[in-house]
Formats: sequence, C-alpha cells, structure tokens
Amino acid sequence: MKIFPLSEGAFTIDKTKLFIPFNLGADSMKERTAGSLLVEIQPFVVVTSRDVLLLDTGLGFEVDGELQLIQNLRKAGIDPNRITKVLMSHLHKDHAGGIAYDSAEGRRTLTFPNATYYVQRAEFEYVFEKGAPSYLPEEVEVLNHNDRVQWLEGDGKIDNYIRHEITGAHSKYHQVFWIEDEGETVFFGADDAPQLQQMKHRFAAKYDYDGKKAMELRSQWWQQAAEEKWKMLFYHDIKSPIGENV
Repeated sequence: MKIFPLSEGAFTIDKTKLFIPFNLGADSMKERTAGSLLVEIQPFVVVTSRDVLLLDTGLGFEVDGELQLIQNLRKAGIDPNRITKVLMSHLHKDHAGGIAYDSAEGRRTLTFPNATYYVQRAEFEYVFEKGAPSYLPEEVEVLNHNDRVQWLEGDGKIDNYIRHEITGAHSKYHQVFWIEDEGETVFFGADDAPQLQQMKHRFAAKYDYDGKKAMELRSQWWQQAAEEKWKMLFYHDIKSPIGENV
C-alpha cells in the first residue's frame, strides 16, 4: 500500500475550539492562550490494490477559492476524481471540513464525485444533538439523504478488507479503521491515537469523551502494532505522520 500524508499545516487549539494557524519557524506557544495544544491537521490517502482511500477530510479551508485538500491531493500526484472511498472517523470540524464545498450556485456539494462516503449513522445524528463548537451541522447536512453515503451501523467490514470499530473514546461515536491488503496492515486511529508520543505514554486527556478508555486503547494498539507490524497513521502529529512500533 502507498500512503500519502496531506498536511494542512500546524495549528493551536484552546477551549474555544478555534484552530489558529501556527508558524513553526516564527510563532511561540508562549504567545498563545494558556492550555493551547499544538497539532497538525493531516488527512491521508492510502492507495490499495482495490481503492484510492481518503481518511478524513481536514478543516475545509480554501486557498485561492479552492479547497486546500484538493490542492494537496494534486501536489501529491493524485487526481481528486480517483478517490473511491472516503472513510470518516468522526465528524468534528477539523476532520469533516473538506467533506463538501459550496458550489458556484451556492449549493453544498460533496467534494469527491466518484467516491462513496462511509459514516457512522449514530455519529451523524449526534452532530445535530451536540452542535457547535466541535461540530458544524450546516457543513455536514449534505450527507443526509445522499446516495453516495454508506451509513455504517456499529462495527464491521467494508469490502471484506477494511475493518471499522466504534470506540467511543475521543468522541461518543468515534471509529477507527484497519486496512488489510496484500499482507500489510495500516491502522488509522484518528483522535483516539492522534500522535506518536501519545502511543508511548499513558495519560488520560480531559478533552476526550472517555479519556481513560482512549488511554487503554492506545496502550493495547501500540502492543498489537509491534506484534502484527502495523503502520500507524497519526492525524495530529507535527513530526511523525506515519509510525511503526518495531
């Protein structure tokens, strides 16, 4: 499998849930509000023997009138029209912003015309229960009653090689993915396993829905990754987008 990290840059986030761009060479964390976290925003493309998969869709920021996500795909040599599946871990705004765009006619339109979007139905419904600031219901409403959306109901497999499992750790209906193809396993833990350093240290984060469960899962996955030789994708890691416990 080929893996392409699609970095949208570094950002700080605090209790306001606003993502503020951070220049690693010029900005200082001391100038940001107390309690700010420094994170990367980084969707991934995984090219398998069957699909061109996109894992989460970034913030949805535009550059010169076009989604940064689209520009990043082209820079990586990937035609956005080749994306066949979009796998959504959850629908927080920093993961779901690029699901769709506003067309010239002012209509919210799914970004990838040839892709099927895989979304947990319970997560979608929870967006409208919970709302802002973590979720932006108006941005994901386009998924509703859309024939290119495949609603997932709990745990299972997609095309018999992509396994998905609800954890309820970072968010109430957060899910993770294992992609198993041609003898390789790629694991995408999204915000349950957002950074390499978090896999190596035991701590429960206050910003998680169930911080203790997230901590225990990271420990479990880190051990399994070593035993089963997974490649792990870290959505929020500044330095290490792809890691292995070897």
